[in-house]
Amino acid sequence: MNGQRSLAKQLESFFRERLTQQRNATPATIASYRDALRLLVIFASRRARKKPCTLSIEDLDRDTILAYLDDLEQTRGNSIHTRNARLTAIRSLFHHIAANDPASIAIAQRVLAIPSKKADIPTTHYLSRVELDALINTVKCDSPRSRRDRVLLLFLARTGARVSEALGVEAMDLTLQGARPQVLLRGKGRKERVVPLSRDLVAALERLLRERGLSQHEAAPLFVNSQGRRLTRFGATHIVRRAVSAVTLRFSNLAQGSVSPHVFRHSLAMILLQSGVDLLTIQAWLGHAQVATTHRYATADVEMMRRGLNKAGISSNSLQRFRPKDTVLSLLESL
Repeated sequence: MNGQRSLAKQLESFFRERLTQQRNATPATIASYRDALRLLVIFASRRARKKPCTLSIEDLDRDTILAYLDDLEQTRGNSIHTRNARLTAIRSLFHHIAANDPASIAIAQRVLAIPSKKADIPTTHYLSRVELDALINTVKCDSPRSRRDRVLLLFLARTGARVSEALGVEAMDLTLQGARPQVLLRGKGRKERVVPLSRDLVAALERLLRERGLSQHEAAPLFVNSQGRRLTRFGATHIVRRAVSAVTLRFSNLAQGSVSPHVFRHSLAMILLQSGVDLLTIQAWLGHAQVATTHRYATADVEMMRRGLNKAGISSNSLQRFRPKDTVLSLLESL
């Protein structure tokens, strides 16, 4: 089998067999890997001056992969996080190639040895309760579209759902009657979790269902666009930006920061933390795989740390510098 046929066959079997059948990957994962590898094929095609259909595995060597990753940052303006996510997709492809095409093992090994790039961990951006409520209330409920927009913003703010989880909710996932209203969210890696619903969100959801003529037993998307199709991530981002632009006259600082749908998730986490909810409960609420991910919210709240400092009675004047007595330690200390 020549290299050109091998690449086409490996790409097809990677998506149809490895991801779909063997790993049972979610549609979101498949879409993410598809986008990353599509960009890689286009880049390699330009670099090798070949049509995409004539590329061989040899055209996707280590140097090409590294050049592609640099291009993502320098030309496309992608973040290091996005660069590493693209690299994860490439690694998965080359694990598949190494297992199915022995002649390409050497190329695969060199590609798999490419390390992820370390990135600075940015300060968690979140909104205060006042800013969050102002952002939601700025939406005028004078049309079906505006009422949908307000419910979506309220849903993101009260549940802490990822935007993909919120847009994936169906009417049948809601439990609005009874003493314990809740919603079923489908997170990363097909993990499901149930989160409680606040009273104001329950009332808003009931009005939305009545307006759309839906019952809670229907397998129909909760948030749809003007064509009646499931709302996209781009559409949700546009709704958030539209609300931000309407409230910046009152909160000018919102215009300076990047308020995305994910900021609503951060904001709920901070509200829960500041209200005394423990990290394990917040971890379960947000669907974090590790509590270390949730712990960053504790490090982001400077006011909580400042109160802890005051409670402990610690002042800068009481701190004394460590002075080693041992000669070896003294030497190291002086370096």
